[in-house]
Amino acid sequence: MNLYLKKRLITFLLTSSFFVLIGGCDRNTTQTKQSEAVAEVTATQPPKPYTKEAELVAVGDIMMHGAQIKSGYDPTTKTYNYDNFFTEVKGILSSGDWVIGNLETTLSGPETGYTGYPLFNAPDPLADAIKKAGFNIISTINNHSLDRGEKGVLKTLDNVKKRGLIPIGTATSAKESAKITIVEKNNISMAILGYSYGTNGIPIPKGKNYLVSLINPQKITQDITKARQAGVDIVTVILHFGVEYQRQPNGEQKALVKQLVNAGADIILGSHPHVVQPYQIIEKTGKSEKPKKAVVIYSMGNFISNQREKYRDLGVICKVKVLKNFPDETTEIKEIKAIPTWVHRYSQGGKYQFRVLPIEQVLKTRKDPLLSPSDYQQLETDLKNMNRHLHSFQ
Repeated sequence: MNLYLKKRLITFLLTSSFFVLIGGCDRNTTQTKQSEAVAEVTATQPPKPYTKEAELVAVGDIMMHGAQIKSGYDPTTKTYNYDNFFTEVKGILSSGDWVIGNLETTLSGPETGYTGYPLFNAPDPLADAIKKAGFNIISTINNHSLDRGEKGVLKTLDNVKKRGLIPIGTATSAKESAKITIVEKNNISMAILGYSYGTNGIPIPKGKNYLVSLINPQKITQDITKARQAGVDIVTVILHFGVEYQRQPNGEQKALVKQLVNAGADIILGSHPHVVQPYQIIEKTGKSEKPKKAVVIYSMGNFISNQREKYRDLGVICKVKVLKNFPDETTEIKEIKAIPTWVHRYSQGGKYQFRVLPIEQVLKTRKDPLLSPSDYQQLETDLKNMNRHLHSFQ
């Protein structure tokens, strides 16, 4: 309460008390008037400002090559389990509010067989491992979405939804496809959209374009506008785009990103190249723009895969902190952090095993019994190179 309001209230109370003392006013009436005065003065005070915050955590491609599929098989129980993939990064992932990954395989069931490249289909327990690791949103849109045709899309969606994961970019109907996915965390609402450059030449069933959302700048712009009209605080766009194994974004990626940021996108999460590409912070020019900047990571690389060529066994966990100010309800992107990761492949029980390691954390502790001195030496080089590379946008 400011000094002026305090003086008003004190003066009124003193005056009211005086009239009570000289018998000019009924006690109950005076108390009522005093209460009303307090309410009136309090109502004129502006609400006290406060802030809410929530964090987006995103990773790149969750792939399932043949060796990975075999790694989780138990011949005794004839079951699959992939929990060990994410054990070392579970703490980082589960700390987020919106936790997103790109599922670059179908989960179409055993009927057509479990296969890796070039037509992916993995056992359903992969979705259990993803859920246990802390993911709550999964991008099902990429160039492998149609690897098992329409039935594969629908079965994958069913398996994802059964685990309580929110799928982005594929749909069971035109109505579902037209709906903007909005996920609210800590009073901050985020629209999440997803699109792919294509489906590896596999045709979309006639009249069923809703199955997969393909990159169409005009359509994406319309979806961003629709999200803004719904009153969301943040718009995140997932793009499966770019050229495989290129470590810098190409002209088409940059042009599309610029167009979408101008249309109102705040966060853009890229995948497909299977190597990490840098991130960029774009200052928005519109006076009414909130937040004032957009964050773009052009490719988050492979989160887990059996690709062992240079740079393809590296990925990044992207963390973006979002603040919402009250009572004006404006949002801002406050903090961006990129955590480099490495896929550790090792032999155990006569087959390969896989796990994602947060490089910096591993180097700090240096107590992993499965890593050799040469592994630590290579990770030191990888971390230094990755931190430099992430800021090398051209």
